[in-house]
This record gives sequence, C-alpha cells and structure tokens, in this order.
Amino acid sequence: MAMEILLWVLKSALWALVFSFLSVVIKGRKNIKRAVGFFHPYTNDGGGGERVLWCAVKAIQEENPNLDCIIYTGDHDASPESLSGRAVDRFGVELLYPPQVVHLYKRKWIEEGTYPRFTMFGQSFGSVYLSWEALSKFTPLFYFDTSGYAFTYPLARMFGCKVICYTHYPTISLDMISRVWERSSMYNNDALISRRVTYSGQSFAWRFASIWLSRCKVIYYTFFSWIYGIVGSCTHLAMVNSSWTQSHIEKIWRIPERTKRVYPPCDTSGLQVLPLERPVKTPTIISVAQFRPEKAHTLQLEAFSVAIRKLDAESPRPKLQFVGSCRNTWDEERLQNLKDKAIELKVDKDVEFYKNLVYRDLVRLLGGAIAGIHSMIDEHFGISVVEYMAAGAIPIAHNSAGPKMDIVLQENGQQIGFLARDVEEYADAILKILMMPETDRLEMAAAARRRAGRFSEQKFYEDFKAAISPILCHASN
Repeated sequence: MAMEILLWVLKSALWALVFSFLSVVIKGRKNIKRAVGFFHPYTNDGGGGERVLWCAVKAIQEENPNLDCIIYTGDHDASPESLSGRAVDRFGVELLYPPQVVHLYKRKWIEEGTYPRFTMFGQSFGSVYLSWEALSKFTPLFYFDTSGYAFTYPLARMFGCKVICYTHYPTISLDMISRVWERSSMYNNDALISRRVTYSGQSFAWRFASIWLSRCKVIYYTFFSWIYGIVGSCTHLAMVNSSWTQSHIEKIWRIPERTKRVYPPCDTSGLQVLPLERPVKTPTIISVAQFRPEKAHTLQLEAFSVAIRKLDAESPRPKLQFVGSCRNTWDEERLQNLKDKAIELKVDKDVEFYKNLVYRDLVRLLGGAIAGIHSMIDEHFGISVVEYMAAGAIPIAHNSAGPKMDIVLQENGQQIGFLARDVEEYADAILKILMMPETDRLEMAAAARRRAGRFSEQKFYEDFKAAISPILCHASN
C-alpha cells in the first residue's frame, strides 16, 4: 500500500511538472479545427493495422460527415487520391471521400534502425517529436492514434485534443517482462541476455554476464512499463483488438472504464464467397504477414521443410506461398534472407514469394489454399488467421494470445484448425491437413468459415461506432 501511495505521489508530481512546463510552451499555439487527425506514420505497411485505419476513417465519415479526416503520414508521395485508391485496391474499403493529408518529415525518429539499443524508449520518445511536428502543422479536435504510439497522448491533450486510440499490441506487456526473467531468447531479447551457457572455460563469465544483463533489462522493462501506464492513461478512449490485448492494457493503463474491445475488421464477406473445394494436384499452404521479425517466417519455412521430408512419396508435393509487405530496407533484407533460407533447406522450388500484392491478387491466392499458416508469438489478434478461415483455408496458428483466446476455438463443438508452438508441432499440423480426407477437410473448412463470421467488417463498424459515439458527440456541442 505504501508503495502504491508513493507511486501515485510521484505520478502526480511528474504530471504537474510536465503540464506546467509544456502548457507555457504550447500556450497560444492552439488553433483547433473540427477534424479527426489519424496518427499513422506508415500508410504503406499493408498489414492489419492499415486496414483498421481505413475502416476507422470510413466509419467516422459515416458517423459524422461534418468532421474532416486528416491522415498524418511519413510517406511523402501520399496524396488524398492515392490513399483513397490504396484503401480500395489493397483492402477493398471504399471511403466516402478522400481524406486530407499532412506530410511528416521526422519519421526517422521512430524507425527501429535509429536506435540499436533501448529501441522501445528511443522509438517512443521519437514518436513524441514526430507527433509535435504533426500537431504543430494541424491541430484537430480529435487525435486518433492507430499505430500504438501511446507516448504521444499527453502531448495531444496539451494541444487541446480529445485522444482516441485503437491499440493492436501493447508496447510493453507483462509477458515480455516474464520472458526476460526466464531468459528466453526472442526477436526482442538478445541472445547474450537470454543465454544459458553450460560449457567449461567461459561458462562462469558468460553466465554472470547473462544474469546481470537480464536483471538490468527487467529493471528497464519495469520502468518503461510504469511510464507506459502513465502516458496510456491519458487517452479518453482506448479501443483494443482482442481479449489478450485488453487484459494487458487494463493492467498497465488502469482505465478499464475507458477501455473497449473492438475486434478488427476482417474481410469475411468478400472471402466467404470463394468455393471450399481446392485443387488437389498441388496442395497450397499460404502465409500472409508483413516481413517483420516477430512474424517468425523462418519457423514456418523450417516446419514446411520437415513436413515435406515426412510426406509419403505417393502424396502430392505441397507448395508454400509467402505473401507480405515490406516497410523499409530492413524488411527487404529479411525477405532476401528468407529466400536464401529456402535454398539452404532445398525447398526453394516449392516456395513462392509475393511482395506488396494488391487485394484482388491476395484473394485469388487465398481461394487456392487448403491451409493458412501463422507463427507470431503473442499475436494480439490475427486478422490473417480470420482471413484464412473465411476463405476456406484451415488455419495453423501459434498457440498463444489472440488466435488461442479469440479465434481458433471450436464452432458448435467442431474443430476449426490447429494451434502449434514449435517446428515439430507446425510440421505435424501441416501433415494432418495434407493427409486429411477431402470430406473431413471440407467439414473443418466450413466450420472455420462460420466462425470467421464473428469477426466481420460489419461487426467492426457496429462496435466501433458504438464506442466512439460518446466522444464524437462533443463535436456537436
């Protein structure tokens, strides 16, 4: 109790100091316009976050046509017409009218390559600088963050904005802290920190360094989590995309009364018209995800390689299709490394890569797949998993977070897919689908498609409008 009181006092003192200082700096700068400003620095990422952006813009245009929609983007070639066209071409979302665009030129301050160490802190405070540029150029009545930059919320409030956010994934979660305690190596936990060395000679030195670095990182994560809780609590409305995200946000931000779960929009209607019957000569498995480290594409490739080696000689040889987008040169490098890995595993002739596909081509590929694979640990929700199901492809998803808690559940007692954690489990799931009788596959695919209907785009619009209506009504006052 004493510690909680101390933290409350420190929190109050910190905010009093920050507000008193910045209020003086910002005083006189306020020129608030009746608009909704969407802070989305990467409008070309091509992932589920971008789909949410365009569906959110459309929902607000429908709910309150008198409010202008502004997009803050670091893509310098973006224009109202190009973004409106992209929403249709890439996601099938037709906006009522093109949004206005405010170009940002400080985006390098939120790029991961700018911060080789202390990346979370660097990107978070860099986002404040980028948000300052955005709000200085155009101050909207409503500031809407759709990219997870919670550190910008206090600044937006100081500019006089009502703050709304749609959080896909907490910047820091309790799971991340526990993994550092357990010294588990992941894409965001350096191997030196997580290493458990047992060989002689350097054993003691390596183990001491690993333990010491792990303890330091726990302190770093704990401190960051505390600050993240403070800035996140500044939002007037926090929409979250899954049960897993909601649980973590409520524990860290501690504003359950202002936290609403709104499942992301999935194109179930457009995909559900695809026939469930698939070509059997060359069964295809599809993987739809941005080429980012947390998506664990290498695990999928290794599992596919293991499955092929275990496959009977008489069985048709499957094909794996990677479909994703690249945001920058680091993503491009990851894609090339994946291609090299396919050659190393001797499955390059069975693997196809598709970068930055337009929406109609993605639908075509989904319509030919018998299964869809997903392997991100603690995926906040998993739009691609729902898209697999709606298209009639049996999902193989990671046994954690969104897919485990919300999506790959039984539908009226019928199994709809598989959950896996490591290469062997993924390979076994692939083999089960490949060896499954066609009648059983069709039955499972049909059940998966029925469940996908729970996460439709129409359902998103209904829940989204219900959540934002109390906030937007401020515009009428």
